Amino acid sequence: MATARTANPAPMAGLNKPANGQLRGQTKTGGQQSELLSNVQHPSAHKRTSIPQSSGGIKFGDDWKKCLELPPKDTRVKTSDVTSTKGNEFEDYCLKRELLMGIFEMGWEKPSPVQEESIPIALSGRDILARAKNGTGKSGAYLIPLLERIDLKKDHIQAIVMVPTRELALQMSQISIQLSKHLGGVKIMATTGGTNLRDDIMRLDETVHVVIATPGRILDLIKKGVAKVDKTQMLVMDEADKLLSQDFVVLIENIISFMPKDRQILLYSATFPISVQKFMSKHMQKPYEINLMEELTLKGITQYYAYVTERQKVHCLNTLFSRLQINQSIIFCNSTQRVELLAKKITQLGYSCFYIHAKMMQEYRNRVFHDFRNGLCRNLVCTDLFTRGIDIQAVNVVINFDFPKNAETYLHRIGRSGRFGHLGLAINLITSDDRYNLKNIEDQLVTDIKPIPSSIDKSLYVAEFHSVDAEDGGEEKA
Repeated sequence: MATARTANPAPMAGLNKPANGQLRGQTKTGGQQSELLSNVQHPSAHKRTSIPQSSGGIKFGDDWKKCLELPPKDTRVKTSDVTSTKGNEFEDYCLKRELLMGIFEMGWEKPSPVQEESIPIALSGRDILARAKNGTGKSGAYLIPLLERIDLKKDHIQAIVMVPTRELALQMSQISIQLSKHLGGVKIMATTGGTNLRDDIMRLDETVHVVIATPGRILDLIKKGVAKVDKTQMLVMDEADKLLSQDFVVLIENIISFMPKDRQILLYSATFPISVQKFMSKHMQKPYEINLMEELTLKGITQYYAYVTERQKVHCLNTLFSRLQINQSIIFCNSTQRVELLAKKITQLGYSCFYIHAKMMQEYRNRVFHDFRNGLCRNLVCTDLFTRGIDIQAVNVVINFDFPKNAETYLHRIGRSGRFGHLGLAINLITSDDRYNLKNIEDQLVTDIKPIPSSIDKSLYVAEFHSVDAEDGGEEKA
């Protein structure tokens, strides 16, 4: 195996306190160091363009594409999950030029399969029930038509995007703002629990066109009469299976009761349990159904298990860190207590590590999410809080330190690597108690989780290798 050590940035002031989820260890010496986030450009690192916010800066006859400041071209291998398209271009959908500018400056060159299916239907105003894999472009599939249909002459809330976690709301608002930066005045607001309600009330006193929210907070604002949704024409539910679970479904039903009867509803998810079918028959008008899930597991993600005892887990993790070439890794535990204990252990081993879980203060969660997404640390330990929709392109390794109990959780966890058809590695630490769950998940997902070999071919999960067959995920070495 090729070896790689964690290349840690210099500690920043105020980040060495364990309470904020950002633990830092001393970088180990020796071994080959892989450059942090190689070949990956984070959205937040894109340069701001000098083009004015409205189209006034582009004169008739100008080649507007020459004025764009595009991110570096992504030349990494991609799987057929995102490359098996009909060959459409974003220009084919008659989108506003200013929106196209935002799309291209995001680095989105051509629509993915779910975007090809969704965008024209959503633009027509029809309800959509879309099932597509994690990391295949679902966000763009609904944000592009949503932003295209915003009428700047109207000063009320025109669209709501509902998501199950605060981190996902933050991520969606950042993407929306980047996509709409040339549209000349689209007002986007993120509102979630754990933040100051008074601030949200003051913001809603001014014009807001798009609200990206978690269910509890937006319902609170609606009931207070602050968020007026009686003219809201579009409701998007991302990670719909979670939003329609017992945790949220009552809140969702309540929110819909305040909206007009002729609103458009777009549902997106990787899995569709029976709760989604019930909701569809009750609230949706002949929805257009998109199913891009012939098989559940993601192509391009190689899955292994290591059979260990509980006491051997930390040692095994240390071995993986020393031998794998990790851009960034996410390590999952089944409880908040184990997250903090493991993060402390990883730091003691000499590796830099952040952690995040639902019991942390929201300001710390936001800071950890932002800093990890921007590449300030290589390893993140978390609970299932971080499984839903979180898109960090640099993550190429996911480790289940604690194996999940069900197939749905497993699918969402390993989907944090291999984003947008890129290659990734999922390694599961299995104890004797996990044997039944391992077999059950393999059967449900119709997949094969193999024993970990003594050496793992880097071309299975490292971006700079381009000789891998994107269809079969490459060959493993013994």
